[in-house]
Amino acid sequence: MMCQSEARRGPELRAAKWLQFPQLALRRRLGQLSCMSRPALKLRSWPLTVLYYLLPVGALRPLSRVGWRPVSRVALYKSVPTRLLSRAWGRLNQVELPHWLRRPVYSLYIWTFGVNMKEAAVEDLHHYRNLSEFFRRKLKPQARPVCGLHSVISPSDGKILNFGQVKNCEVEQVKGVTYSLESFLGPRTYMEDLPFPPATSCDSFKNQLVTREGNELYHCVIYLAPGDYHCFHSPTDWTVSHRRHFPGSLMSVNPGMARWIKELFCHNERVVLTGDWKHGFFSLTAVGATNVGSIRIYFDRDLHTNSPRYSKGSYNDFSFVTHANKEGIPMRKGEHLGEFNLGSTIVLIFEAPKDFDFKLKAGQKIHFGEALGSL
Repeated sequence: MMCQSEARRGPELRAAKWLQFPQLALRRRLGQLSCMSRPALKLRSWPLTVLYYLLPVGALRPLSRVGWRPVSRVALYKSVPTRLLSRAWGRLNQVELPHWLRRPVYSLYIWTFGVNMKEAAVEDLHHYRNLSEFFRRKLKPQARPVCGLHSVISPSDGKILNFGQVKNCEVEQVKGVTYSLESFLGPRTYMEDLPFPPATSCDSFKNQLVTREGNELYHCVIYLAPGDYHCFHSPTDWTVSHRRHFPGSLMSVNPGMARWIKELFCHNERVVLTGDWKHGFFSLTAVGATNVGSIRIYFDRDLHTNSPRYSKGSYNDFSFVTHANKEGIPMRKGEHLGEFNLGSTIVLIFEAPKDFDFKLKAGQKIHFGEALGSL
């Protein structure tokens, strides 16, 4: 009898062992993962995390029963090799297209992103040999009249993400999501002629930038979409004395991503130009993004962005003030300043009197040459 009962229970026992096997194997695997170094652990858990977010809800629930937790969406996105992808995209942009292929390729791009080719200096699509030339197309001189009545104009086409006074050394990239002013601009160690010591707190760093009594610090964030005019210009009459280049990530800077990732602009590669205008401190920062590793400043031939190797958190400084040129680089309002390879973000941070008034609304579309604000 016992032999018969054991014979009947044999299949059940084997089935139970087969059901236990995946969980035992997973526990062993997770135990091995816990002993790995952080880079190796991230590499091994990345495919499972991708499946977790792509598959229907509950498909990978057995994994949670044995102690596995998915990487957060933000951490998953940060692990994407955006710099490598951007370099590959940059090389693809340089490939010369056959004459017969140019019109259909550019027409698709125009239709997708709503490009207005009537404003382009050259409307003939066959003129642009590759995607890079098309992205960096120039405009007709009369397409963007520069407003002469207001002291600060928009340096580019784009969408206004945020603007206003800088408060508590925090700047809003979009409403409700901020980043640190000092993390974004970096320390003021390059200024040898400062009459005060280096900043030791948030307020003292802000006070270093506000050099005149009664002034305030203001900011304006302009997002350039892929279909926008990709060059940027001087927003006012000012003198550029210094450039600071921060190598970094190249994550997307579209408004949705800016709401999702705190201090996004501090993570991304950027070029900070600082100097002075008639009211004190003035800075313009070009922030890189996915497929926009190439940031070009026309008067700065030593600038090279999206290099294959860089140290996280590092930056390099370059001064335009020399023994031969003690003033720096003078820029006139509306003068060509630089360009992106696709679309990205411009951040203005500047000092102005308390009665400075922005002529803007958050979310509005703006063109180069239109007024940002004035006294």
